[in-house]
Amino acid sequence: MLTRRRFLGTAAALAGISGCSSVLPEPDVAAPGFGTGATGTVKVWCRAATQTGLTSLVEKFNASQDRLRVELTPVLDAQYVTKLATAIRGRGVPDLVDIDDINSMLFIYRDAFTDLTEALQALDFRAKLSPGHLRLATRSGRAYGVPYLADNSMFWFNTELCDRADVDPDQAVTSYDELLAAARRLRKLGDDIYAWSFPANSPGALGFVVQPMVWAADTDLIRGEVGQQEGNIVGNDVVQRMLELHRQLWVDGLVPRANFSDDASRWGSDFRAGAVGIFPSNYSVVVSGSDEAFHAKVTPRLLSGPDGGSAFFDGGDNMCIPRGAENASGAWEFVRFALDLPQQSDLPAGGYTPVRSDVATPEFAKKFPLATLPLERIEEGYAPTTLSYNLLYNQPDGPWLQMFRRAVFDGELEAAMSEAQESYDRILAQGQA
Repeated sequence: MLTRRRFLGTAAALAGISGCSSVLPEPDVAAPGFGTGATGTVKVWCRAATQTGLTSLVEKFNASQDRLRVELTPVLDAQYVTKLATAIRGRGVPDLVDIDDINSMLFIYRDAFTDLTEALQALDFRAKLSPGHLRLATRSGRAYGVPYLADNSMFWFNTELCDRADVDPDQAVTSYDELLAAARRLRKLGDDIYAWSFPANSPGALGFVVQPMVWAADTDLIRGEVGQQEGNIVGNDVVQRMLELHRQLWVDGLVPRANFSDDASRWGSDFRAGAVGIFPSNYSVVVSGSDEAFHAKVTPRLLSGPDGGSAFFDGGDNMCIPRGAENASGAWEFVRFALDLPQQSDLPAGGYTPVRSDVATPEFAKKFPLATLPLERIEEGYAPTTLSYNLLYNQPDGPWLQMFRRAVFDGELEAAMSEAQESYDRILAQGQA
């Protein structure tokens, strides 16, 4: 997680890469034979959070042939942006970066990645790729990256508790009122059963599961194109209703008191223990660390807005080739291997979701029944394209977490939104300067 001090250092590093990247040569992706029959070594960076998704992929690729070898370097997530910016400034870039998709635009905006538009269009499964990931790697109609793996947020319902409380998940997600009514019925099951759970002291995880409840109503907490963005908090009725819902969940005692200090270090332990009915989270948190008997008791639904609608956070990784890459052809060959159906179909085994909708075959659904929903509704995935995501949403003292906690726990909703509006406007202006 970025601290404010580290962010300022990162901003300074990023501010300096434009001039350097402009002199780094852009690989010729239109050259004959690009991405096929490459030789040598491909240096790949991945982030530590998704290292397991890359390690087995690299081993499989290296074992598949003997002319091209991939060398994988994991980088701590908190250091990734700064380290890559430093590498670009020092003109010593890797051949391929597997980057948090939310950070893609930081480098695209500064002309640091290779234009992959034509190479992407040549893929016969181009239309099947996650549009949410691609939006984060696209500027002025040109694509500077491709999706690799997805990390999506959804509602997870404990069907055993829902049956006992007479809660229908399909009805519950039709509005905030229905969700609240379902939560009240679930809470009546017993003192040790809670209706809902959210990590209220983890800015990143909280943003991951709550923001889509705003996007489902076709609005966002940010408005405008990158370069001219501002906050969209004050006067946004959907944001207000989202905060009111969570305030009511807290006031009515429908969520555990421990949610107040929940930093996501044990995220999902209460849900996996069968003590929570409705749990906004991701596939990995729900499935990892639980057995098949528990898996049979849960069912996912997309996150919903105040009057219906649906959305999910399109998190995960994009793969991008930095300008100046020495073996871009080998990098693209590895990318194509990563996107092949066998590799994509294996991703749920590591806790991730594929980025190709055509992975969702009957055979896949039988093997990974809890991983199919975001693939079947891949068009409803979204994540905001901005240069300031980390400072807005991943900082403990950032405006997102401060607004949520002041509104939900202190009940100062109007003041919280007003304060957040000012902070969003200031941070976005600084990031675009």
